[in-house]
Amino acid sequence: MNPAIRIEIDADGIAILTIDVPGTAVNVITPGFQQDLAAAVERIATDAGVRGVIITSAKRDFMAGADLKDLVTAYDRGVGAVEAAGFSASINRIYRRLETCGKPVAAAINGLALGGGLELALACHYRVLADTPKAVVGLPEVKVGLVPGAGGTQRLPRLIGIAQALPLMLEGRQVKPADALKLGIVHEIAPTQELIGRARAWLASAPEPSAPWDRKGFKVPGGAGMQNPALAQTFMVGSAMVARETWHNYPAPAAILSAVYEGSQLPFERALAVESKYFGKLLAGPVARNLMRTLFVNKGLADGLVRRPEGVPRSRVARLGVLGAGMMGAGIAHVSAEAGIDVVLLDTTVAAAEKGKDYSRKLLAKGVERGRLTQQEADAMLARVQPTADYARLDGYDLVIEAVFESREIKADVTARAETVIPRTAVFASNTSTLPISGLARASRRPTQFIGIHFFSPVDKMPLVEVIVGKLTTPETLARALDYVAQLRKTPIVVNDSRGFFTSRIFGTYVAEGQAMLAEGVAPALIENAARMAGLPVGPLAVSDEVTIDLQWSITRQAEADLGPRFTRPVNYDVMQRMVELGRLGRRQGSGFYDYPAGAPKRLWAGLAQQWPVAASQPAVQDLVDRFLYVQALESVRCLEEGVITHPADADLGSVLGVGYPAWTGGVLSFIETVGLREFVARSERLARLYGPRFRPTRRLREQARDGRRFHQLPGAGAAA
Repeated sequence: MNPAIRIEIDADGIAILTIDVPGTAVNVITPGFQQDLAAAVERIATDAGVRGVIITSAKRDFMAGADLKDLVTAYDRGVGAVEAAGFSASINRIYRRLETCGKPVAAAINGLALGGGLELALACHYRVLADTPKAVVGLPEVKVGLVPGAGGTQRLPRLIGIAQALPLMLEGRQVKPADALKLGIVHEIAPTQELIGRARAWLASAPEPSAPWDRKGFKVPGGAGMQNPALAQTFMVGSAMVARETWHNYPAPAAILSAVYEGSQLPFERALAVESKYFGKLLAGPVARNLMRTLFVNKGLADGLVRRPEGVPRSRVARLGVLGAGMMGAGIAHVSAEAGIDVVLLDTTVAAAEKGKDYSRKLLAKGVERGRLTQQEADAMLARVQPTADYARLDGYDLVIEAVFESREIKADVTARAETVIPRTAVFASNTSTLPISGLARASRRPTQFIGIHFFSPVDKMPLVEVIVGKLTTPETLARALDYVAQLRKTPIVVNDSRGFFTSRIFGTYVAEGQAMLAEGVAPALIENAARMAGLPVGPLAVSDEVTIDLQWSITRQAEADLGPRFTRPVNYDVMQRMVELGRLGRRQGSGFYDYPAGAPKRLWAGLAQQWPVAASQPAVQDLVDRFLYVQALESVRCLEEGVITHPADADLGSVLGVGYPAWTGGVLSFIETVGLREFVARSERLARLYGPRFRPTRRLREQARDGRRFHQLPGAGAAA
């Protein structure tokens, strides 16, 4: 196999180390890279003919961090904190040997340098960064539940000061070249073709071959520990903000604060050991596993269309028809136009369609104002959206998506009218969030080309798209739908047909549980705060107002009409009915569970206490937290067993990206594994005795827990039944 590091030594004694990790599009830290880098560093350190070193990359980017596919299995393999700390310690030894090798080392950073890539550059004595927009630098490890483990928590604060370094690490922020220069992360920026030359020029100046922190009398810029009041304030405020933002569900930010606080007061070697200790604790825990597995490994696979049927040629949508110019239709038209697709936005009148186009006007104007777009780019995107009330405009279009009101009759009407015009080869999709696709497809003359493409609101911000396969949907239709989602750079999950599909089913259990608590006499503020403590982004009462209570009621009544005697009333049936009778329908209508006073923040409606009196005795917060998390996880198990979801990864992605299930859990099924299947089943049974059969674990889940079978298997292991 080719080495990950190529070494060339020129006549001037300059050794150029070129990183080119084999088999990867981006350089990442692998065992082979570590071995080759260690050997290269030892060679340049001991070769008397080498008087200086330049490190660069053969790939488009400089280097990312560790290969997450290697780290993600650590927890499941039973790797303990000490062994996990060893991973950090091993790379720290190599970087430290480079830093103290006695030869001046420059990093010619030709593209992005993130995580371990930036940490390698920080271990060099001089850094010159490509002056291109994509050449960002940063330490994003907090996003995968880790601390920077290759010296980042110690070198960056010593370089630019703790007050400037902490926000970069706590937020995982990426820094553009000009800002990296201003902060002092790099010494200069230059055109890509000049990087090596600039590095050579620095080496020619006979620089001191040591880092500032290895020189006598060095002090951390701005101080360390509690050496000055401003710095003490930084740590105190930082700790309070971390607690407020994470509710102690995410251990990495607190670990970063501790590593910096402790390490910045210690000799450098001991400081690196402190960093490795915190890295090991996190890597050996479930939260890092959950974040890496769901939001990076499995999301990457989904973005790469892992569920796309094989053998179907790739396709691109050039022209899209969107039926319905309301909030969803306008959003779909906007993101499609941004992706370069020509869109006909159709509504009952041209004025209504123009109103939908106004949504794009506002978003594009903001993009220009914030410098994200030029006016010329914004104008071109806006020109791609063509409002109309004429179905004849759909002639020749590749894909049509209906986003009209959740009424089977209305959807059937627009389907029939569109299909008289569109080509026989076109795909017709419904953006319905609850109505079964197979039932809607009955209105189509081509049910094999009918599919569900369910976006989430607001479409321009929500990354997930739920693609729903009907009973007659062909693999080719599925492939074409997935190709369209990929054009939008959104993350798809594939589910089979069912009332409510997957995301709406689990979201429904969440809002229903919150409203059931209200009926039980739980204080409304306690309901909302318990949800936030669990890590859910919005309380169930607030989110009910956002999606509107009348829509929830309409969906419930539609299911009641469709199912007849098979219909089971949800636990919030009476609450919804009363709110509708009271005319409190949600935020859009001006009142719901909350009041929305003009010019003031929303506040819980005082009349809730009259409708549902608050009980004298309130439940423990943890009971409420568990109810929110468990009820959604149990519904997800039912979806998996019913075949609505066919892959656990899709359940986790759908729950986190689509409905805001807490990311620290990794998603609904990862949450069950985090708790432990046996413990989860036992707790569910207790909740069922207290609150009702919706918490009762299924027979198959009990069997799975008894047999020790997981949802997510380690590579090479058999899948759970």
